[in-house]
Amino acid sequence: MSQNSDRHAGTRRDILLGAGVLATAGSLSSTSALAASTSEKKDSRMTSVPSEKTYWLTNVRLEDGFEKNAEGNVVGTKARTVSLLIENGKITKIESNAPATGAVPAYDMGGLLALPSFSDMHIHLDKGYYGGPWHAATPFVSVANHIKEEQGFLKSFLPETPQRAKALLELITSNGVTFARVHCNVDPVIELQNKDKVLEALAEYKDKIGYQLVAFPQHGLLRDKETAGLMDKAMSNGFDIVGGLDPATIDHDIERSLNTTVELAVKHDAPIDIHLHDGGTLGLFTIKRLADLAEQAKWHGKVTVSHAYCLGQASAGELADLGAQMKSVGMTIISSAPIDTTMPPLGELTKMGVTVHLGTDNINDHWSSYNSGLIVDRANRAGEIIGFEGDHGISRLLKYFTQGKETLTDDGTVAWPKADDVADITFVDASCSAEFIARRKPTKAVIRNGKAGFWSV
Repeated sequence: MSQNSDRHAGTRRDILLGAGVLATAGSLSSTSALAASTSEKKDSRMTSVPSEKTYWLTNVRLEDGFEKNAEGNVVGTKARTVSLLIENGKITKIESNAPATGAVPAYDMGGLLALPSFSDMHIHLDKGYYGGPWHAATPFVSVANHIKEEQGFLKSFLPETPQRAKALLELITSNGVTFARVHCNVDPVIELQNKDKVLEALAEYKDKIGYQLVAFPQHGLLRDKETAGLMDKAMSNGFDIVGGLDPATIDHDIERSLNTTVELAVKHDAPIDIHLHDGGTLGLFTIKRLADLAEQAKWHGKVTVSHAYCLGQASAGELADLGAQMKSVGMTIISSAPIDTTMPPLGELTKMGVTVHLGTDNINDHWSSYNSGLIVDRANRAGEIIGFEGDHGISRLLKYFTQGKETLTDDGTVAWPKADDVADITFVDASCSAEFIARRKPTKAVIRNGKAGFWSV
């Protein structure tokens, strides 16, 4: 059977008819026949969780291009059914036919859609309520007010931090996430104690998730004379990234705050990730100054601005000028798709060549009572806010929570998976990525480096 002969269109028409193919016998493609054949053999194939270094995944659905109408407009997403050979943590073969029964075990995925596994690029695992008794966040007054409240309970939170962090890790890994950028408080109240508690939790999930640890000066870098020294110590003791927070409204000194942050990064040869909530001209100026300093320090590709609400408030001209500078220094933007303020314009930034990621940020902690913890919810909300529509538009959101990986390029060319890709795969109960994102369909299985984590097949 040729690879082309087993392709079929998986479109919204399929959803309306409540099946994976059109309901007439004549519309069944050879892919559908292959899926049916594989299903008939299910009893003879393994249905437990893969534990071998080498195994087949059969009856896997992959996106295979866009379906277009006579005018050339995308009206659906095509798909095909394949078998994937996983060997030593990689996808080594992508076959149209189901493998013959043999020495290599095979696991029937039941037609689930395979997607590149997910990344949550902004999450806090410390100081949370999730995983413990219900506790709502206090009404938000200001960042400074919440910081003051936080200082009063940080030490009492320490004994429960590992348990609650593990609850959060269980939540995100069972919903497709295999990589996270974790922000962890470094401040005069807690010093570096949160780090040890968070790492204790991460150690139990080492096979399920990779991570970067951000030293986050939640109470400001300059407001207390001890913090800069604590940050220096943190970067020598297990942290990967130098964090920061609102150089203007929290530190009250943009130049000194940004220069101190860049100096720490250069000293420890580490990337930067600054939380920037300041809007309007103030926020735009802060990003420009950070980009200037990154250029001077030759810190290309090592600077991230989280939140960056100001980019959603910029004029077209301001965005074009700043976007060009951000691209030139390889700056990254991370958003949590807020609904109470503006968010960066993901589509425009991507077209400018600026890397953009999504993160969940706060999950039922002191800063917010809300947030499901599912990264797809953030993508769903971002798409609705910005107006990504149609199979083509909605599917463009996938790359924002997979560290840039996408199943199809803008023109519909298959981009993932390829032979020799790392076997980081999330399987979802959806016909296509657009349906998964729009309907927030459930995750059914997660594989990281070829090892099965969450499994509900």
